[in-house]
Amino acid sequence: MADNSFVWCGHSALKVVTGEGTVLYVDPFLSENPSCPPQLKTPEACDVIAVTHGHSDHLGDTVKIYEQFRPKIVAIFELAQMLQEQGVAAEDLVGMNIGGTAEAKGLKFSMVPATHSSAAVDGGKLRYSGDPAGFVVTLEDGFRFYHAGDTWITADMEFIGKLFAPEVGFLPIGGFYTMDPRAAAMAARLVGLKKVIPIHYGTMPVLSGEVAELEEELKGSGIVVQAPPAGQVFSLP
Repeated sequence: MADNSFVWCGHSALKVVTGEGTVLYVDPFLSENPSCPPQLKTPEACDVIAVTHGHSDHLGDTVKIYEQFRPKIVAIFELAQMLQEQGVAAEDLVGMNIGGTAEAKGLKFSMVPATHSSAAVDGGKLRYSGDPAGFVVTLEDGFRFYHAGDTWITADMEFIGKLFAPEVGFLPIGGFYTMDPRAAAMAARLVGLKKVIPIHYGTMPVLSGEVAELEEELKGSGIVVQAPPAGQVFSLP
């Protein structure tokens, strides 16, 4: 079996190609994402999409990708219902909720709390699209990672660590809309992560949190900060 490969596509968008060849996108904000390299703006394959919440910089190209590849889409129940109204077939939706674990194409998705807001633009109007969430994703080989979505520190992060023990976390550090580096460092400790990949920073001026700040906050903790540039393929753990 090949190694799992990961590509940060800028902002919070993540592409994973598992050792079994399954292609997963989390929060596929690609075509309109100023941080996404041109070669990643148009996916070549997709088996599963996981969406943390309904904001346009996370829901992104979900429907467009679905129309091309018909992947399974994992999202909170209300957002899944909205996607069904937009043409996604019910059998391709995994409309779950916080606390649940579901399987899609051999991958397991445990939906966990996030502290944020969530509304999607539907028909030119804002529409409630369920609570925001994060995911602990378990790949076919048992490797687990935590994608926090957009969030502030929550006490639940300690329970995420105790229940799922993910080694690696994709955590927002930009501030303004989410945690800043100081808060993200505390979140990493709460979850008990061994490695942090920072996300949701630098896309726009207000997302001013920097990787160097996160590294300083985690100095001496034993937690590794890995910050690949957008578009670079990397492996984990």
